[in-house]
Amino acid sequence: MEAVFLVVGALGLGVLVLSLVVGEIGDLGDLGDADGPFSVPAVAAILGGVGFGGAAAASVLPEGMADGGRAGLAVVAGLVLAVPLAWAAVRLSRGLRDMPTAETLTRHHLAGTQGVVVSAVPHPGYGEVRLVLAGQQIKFAARSDTPLPAGTPVYVVEALSETAVHVVSTAPHPLPETGGT
Repeated sequence: MEAVFLVVGALGLGVLVLSLVVGEIGDLGDLGDADGPFSVPAVAAILGGVGFGGAAAASVLPEGMADGGRAGLAVVAGLVLAVPLAWAAVRLSRGLRDMPTAETLTRHHLAGTQGVVVSAVPHPGYGEVRLVLAGQQIKFAARSDTPLPAGTPVYVVEALSETAVHVVSTAPHPLPETGGT
């Protein structure tokens, strides 16, 4: 009897793995949404819970019981395990499907970012700057209207390409010296 329950559990596990590798296997008719009680993850969790839970219950039930009674109690124990598993599978799949994701960054997101010169930027010519973009430090080729030494804080005015930017210095300019007493 335990072998039958284990086969049912393995079938549920196989359906789940297949759906993860291949995607949704089918919509099982118009029985609800894609993440409702008849979704592939829910059906796989029910099969797995009934199969593995039933096998565990059948293995601890006394051998002296009638086979029909043992099988009935094993199915009930499997369902007790399967229902919360199916609920969790539906919640998890819904959460993964509806998870908010950040917009893919493009060169247009570079304008307005700040960074620092890591290789002097000559005029004319290109140097190198390190910018902080989406929390990551990334190096870009940089051009400026004025020469900028390494260590100068900069602001990106324009993205020239996917790998090059036009920057201006954000370093405070020294106050002009006054001849005073």
